[in-house]
Amino acid sequence: MTISVGAKLPDASLQIMGGNGPEAVSLASKLAGRNVVIFGLPGAYTSTCTSAHVPSFIRTKEKLAAKGVDEVICLSVNDAFVMKAWGDATGANAAGITMAGDVDAGFTKAIGMEFSVPAIGFFDRSKRYALYAVDGVVKVLHAEENAGQCDISGGEAMLAAI
Repeated sequence: MTISVGAKLPDASLQIMGGNGPEAVSLASKLAGRNVVIFGLPGAYTSTCTSAHVPSFIRTKEKLAAKGVDEVICLSVNDAFVMKAWGDATGANAAGITMAGDVDAGFTKAIGMEFSVPAIGFFDRSKRYALYAVDGVVKVLHAEENAGQCDISGGEAMLAAI
């Protein structure tokens, strides 16, 4: 079942790069009592993700913060090493975006946003979406029909919706 507005997000163990290497982080602890934007995408270093989706949240990060967003999390079914390197390459880390790996696709599957395209090596990847959660409850959900676009799931669309 795909997550919907009004639903409570499930807890999940995400992976971020810490000072001593990969660290497991509870999503529930990041969401509790906070306003958080999560944007999910098919993969680090992929074309639309790199050229459009991540940059849209870099452009809007400060404006989202001005609207009360405590944290912006970029989530992909990748490991912390890849997410950190990609965050460095795109400028997302410098912009203060949390680059988190859903290494086993547990969260992605739990919210019904997984897809696979074996011909290109995509197994249990994340569909493209953005959501805004207040204390773990989804208030805004923008899911793309076409994974190659980020029109409704981009930073500007989320900024306008909050």
